[in-house]
Amino acid sequence: MEGWCDALNWFSQNAEQVLQELNVDPKQGLSDAEIQSRLEKYGENKLKGKKKKSLAALFFAQLKDMLIYVLLGAAVITLLIGEYADAIIILLVVLLNAVIGVFQEFKAEKAIEALQKMTTPRALVRRNGAVVEIDSKEIVPGDIVVLDAGRYIPADLRLTESANLQIEESALTGESVPSEKHAARLFEDPKTPLGDLANMAFMSTLVTYGRAEGVVVGTGMNTEIGKIAKGLDETQTDLTPLQKRLAGLGKTLGYLAIGICVLIFIIALIQRRDLFEMFLTAISLAVAAIPEGLPAIVAIVLALGVTRMSKINAIVKRLPAVETLGSVNIICSDKTGTLTQNKMTVLHVYTHRKFLDVPSEGTATAAESTQKKLIQTMVLCNDATLDDGEGTGDPTEIALVVLGNKYHFPKRELEATHERVAERPFDSDRKLMSTVNKEGDHYRVHTKGAFDSILKIATHALVNGEKVPLTDDLKADFLRAAEEMSDQALRVLGAAYKDSDEVVEPDQMENDLTILGLVGMIDPPRLEVKDAIRQAKEAGITPVMITGDHQHTAAAIAMQLGMAESLDQSISGSQLDAMSDDELKQKINHYRVFSRVSPEHKVKIVNAFRSHGNIVSMTGDGVNDAPSLKNADIGVAMGITGTDVSKGASDMILTDDNFTTIVAAIREGRNIYNNIKKSVVFLLSCNLGEIVAILASVLFFWPMPLLPTQILWINLITDTFPAIALGVDPGDNDVMKKKPRNPKESFFAGGAAFRAIIGGLLIGILTLVAFYFGLNEHGYQLWSGAIPEDVLTYAETMAFVVLAVSQLFYSLSMRSATHSILHVGLFSNKYLIGAIILGIILQFAVISIPILAGAFHVQMLTLRDWIIVIAFALVPLVINELIKRFTRSANN
Repeated sequence: MEGWCDALNWFSQNAEQVLQELNVDPKQGLSDAEIQSRLEKYGENKLKGKKKKSLAALFFAQLKDMLIYVLLGAAVITLLIGEYADAIIILLVVLLNAVIGVFQEFKAEKAIEALQKMTTPRALVRRNGAVVEIDSKEIVPGDIVVLDAGRYIPADLRLTESANLQIEESALTGESVPSEKHAARLFEDPKTPLGDLANMAFMSTLVTYGRAEGVVVGTGMNTEIGKIAKGLDETQTDLTPLQKRLAGLGKTLGYLAIGICVLIFIIALIQRRDLFEMFLTAISLAVAAIPEGLPAIVAIVLALGVTRMSKINAIVKRLPAVETLGSVNIICSDKTGTLTQNKMTVLHVYTHRKFLDVPSEGTATAAESTQKKLIQTMVLCNDATLDDGEGTGDPTEIALVVLGNKYHFPKRELEATHERVAERPFDSDRKLMSTVNKEGDHYRVHTKGAFDSILKIATHALVNGEKVPLTDDLKADFLRAAEEMSDQALRVLGAAYKDSDEVVEPDQMENDLTILGLVGMIDPPRLEVKDAIRQAKEAGITPVMITGDHQHTAAAIAMQLGMAESLDQSISGSQLDAMSDDELKQKINHYRVFSRVSPEHKVKIVNAFRSHGNIVSMTGDGVNDAPSLKNADIGVAMGITGTDVSKGASDMILTDDNFTTIVAAIREGRNIYNNIKKSVVFLLSCNLGEIVAILASVLFFWPMPLLPTQILWINLITDTFPAIALGVDPGDNDVMKKKPRNPKESFFAGGAAFRAIIGGLLIGILTLVAFYFGLNEHGYQLWSGAIPEDVLTYAETMAFVVLAVSQLFYSLSMRSATHSILHVGLFSNKYLIGAIILGIILQFAVISIPILAGAFHVQMLTLRDWIIVIAFALVPLVINELIKRFTRSANN
């Protein structure tokens, strides 16, 4: 979209000019009315992809299949020889298959669009004077964007403020080394390369360090990345490993069908049968051998499963993750926000030999000057905001702002009189953050962070308002207080400061500090997590905690939740550093808590667990968590606290940041895989039954019990609807009482192949028995010659009904490989009951409505024969249920 946003060289103007040009106050941001006006003018902030396929294109894409070509060829041949009814039925089957395929693809596309909306990157913007988090597509030119480490740049920005800002711009420049940015720089040359524009930040690049603010100067296709991305469509539709295995199975069945067709023609020549009739028989056999609905059914079951998972707060980004979830046996989880409530609350403030208990509600007054200084440091060395009880930022920092409010040191008022002039942002290596603020006529460095990190760089301590050298006794005193709070599962943060006559450079901020004291805070465990951990253990899954917190704090929470039994099962990051990779691999299975870890440790932990053949799920929310999320079998990002980078590297996103959701997703993943397996085994059983009936008739020179059109009808109606209904089965209630599935195990493991063969043989044999009964009622045998047309039609009708209805009833038995249908609940899958009733009604319609009966070469049965065919149709179901019962008895 053209406009003033791309007409100016923003990098050649200073920040004040840019803000004036865009008509925005950086302290207030845009108003609601201005936002709406600009949104209408410039549109949503998103890149345009390729045009979607039309319905016609989707329809013709469904016809690009070898089986469809065979069916179309059969239709042409039947037309040429005057078998118009058969030709119309074959063409209708092809048409119906294509329409179902288009509908499924359309639904899948809509599901993907819905998931993409849920995973839209978020951005912090200042609007109406407050910092709010919004979907990046809602950003408009003139918006004031707040940047911090781990966020993608949501649009093209002219930086207005920056502090130690570094941005990785490989998406634009190909250079992976982050570029340093400075808001105050100006560039006069209009042809300055993008990589040199230090006062600009571009869409889709990544903040790796520092913080900044910028004003939006380009959105959507009007950005630098938009110019590159024209015509680009990032949607990926790779087949999952399961779908690839099933495609391979389909090919094998296809070759088998061709082999059988050749065999039929050879037999026909030997037996001197009618070659055209045998051609149609061969077509029937090809249709019977290949479960043509299989890929579509698997795709729709996966899509429905993913949609169902999104409703339990688990957004699956990559379909293979659904399959892998069922095999997970190690869950490595963050503590904060995932196992706990992510509502940090400061309980204690400690200065030298003085504990201050913080009230849970209301306000209080700090009696001692050191306590006041400590609280001020915690509030000023802080990037969180708190407006009307709603906090933005890190939960630990929000808790410290709340602490300030309780003791009458509100952040806004403190910042108004103690302006921040420099800073050194937190990073996971130092475990510290420092700011420089004005303090009257001089400056004060405020530092907060892990207390052991502060001890390493402090030289003094404030004792009773006096600055004294930090002796070993003082260190021991502070460490005792820290240990005491850690034993109560409190998170401990230290605070220190130093005064200076001038602004201190970042690399000089964190030395010669004076310790003020400690605060102890707690993030209470989520109430529902303890039960989820018990479920995980029952399911053969080992939950493991990985946290940056103190070892005692982490172990106390883990023991409270039932993840660990003693402190011996915990290990710290420094202890991990002292171990070799081989030593860690040998001891890894002993540990349940990893404390004080850096993102680099996470990769080591994941690799150590995986070296034992474990399937590992790893949670993460930070920029540096990306490698461990990639290394894990299932990378899980936090939807609330997670950075855009962690979400990008993950396979699944938790929209509620809750450990319970991981366990629920694993349950869902196991059930989805089991449901697909049920559908596949059911389809193969049905197809095998059809092959048995036709092949036996050819080999023994019996009349054909089924016509091609009849088999097409059964494959389309009788197979497909129950198969889809099995795919959305509620699942096994005991699925989380079983061990995780081995990802290398055969698709037909656990007796699935045996069930498919038994089911197929029973369905095929009973179809032939029904055919025999139909002939025998009229005084003919299978080997009789010159059987009248009406007698043959009647016998075919009995075989046709038994084949169809036996498959419908047999689908009930497929719901569980071990439990009876009464134990599972006969009506617990209403979709399956509906599919069976619909199938029987349609089957009745085909043989009772004259025009359909004529087309399918069938006729109405007597009441006696209806009773016989229903009795035959129930046999596979009854025998399969008896096999289950004997199997259970043998195992008990």
